[in-house]
Amino acid sequence: MNPEWMDTEASFSDRADAGRALARHLTGYTGRSDVIVLALPRGGVPVAYEVAEALGVELDVLVVRKLGVPFQPELAMGAIASGGALYLDERTVRVVGVSEAEVLDVLNEERRELARREILYRGHRPPLKLESRTVIVVDDGIATGSSMHVAISALHAGQPSRIVVAVPVAPASTAKELEGIADEFVCLRRAQQFSSVSQFYREFGQTSDAEVRALLERSQRDTP
Repeated sequence: MNPEWMDTEASFSDRADAGRALARHLTGYTGRSDVIVLALPRGGVPVAYEVAEALGVELDVLVVRKLGVPFQPELAMGAIASGGALYLDERTVRVVGVSEAEVLDVLNEERRELARREILYRGHRPPLKLESRTVIVVDDGIATGSSMHVAISALHAGQPSRIVVAVPVAPASTAKELEGIADEFVCLRRAQQFSSVSQFYREFGQTSDAEVRALLERSQRDTP
């Protein structure tokens, strides 16, 4: 289920291509009414849409926000997710020297953005029920693993029967770590040399809020 591709070229043409490739490794979940695909927006939505379409199951979003180091926003020191889940990488906080006040400032800002996105993507539609269901969590790739850590933590509150993490690419070390906290971990490429998720895509433009909403609405129309 976890082939390690040895080529050095970009593995996927775009996120839709990655989603179709990922779906081919999840065929055992096809057509099951107890299965739901949850995307981590924004970049995970085009990937998850292809997975949900191929499997013929429901699609929804689990909103996760990275907590970036104040003076180096691309470096994650943790993440938050819908439902109040929080994951804080205390080692990173300590090593880069982020104060408690700075952590709280970032946390409050990202909580406001998370609430905005919840309303933007879902409107007043309540989240889909997860209890006793198999949840397939999809993103366009994993770097530090912070977002996926907090996503899994948030999902446990919904009492699913099984949590499957499915991603096109992740660093080998992070993949090994996440295998220990998910019921199943599907990763198409475990990279020994990793600088960013984008290096594995030929096209990796930013996914817009409008695209996220359009794909969610299309999935609702298409899923029986």
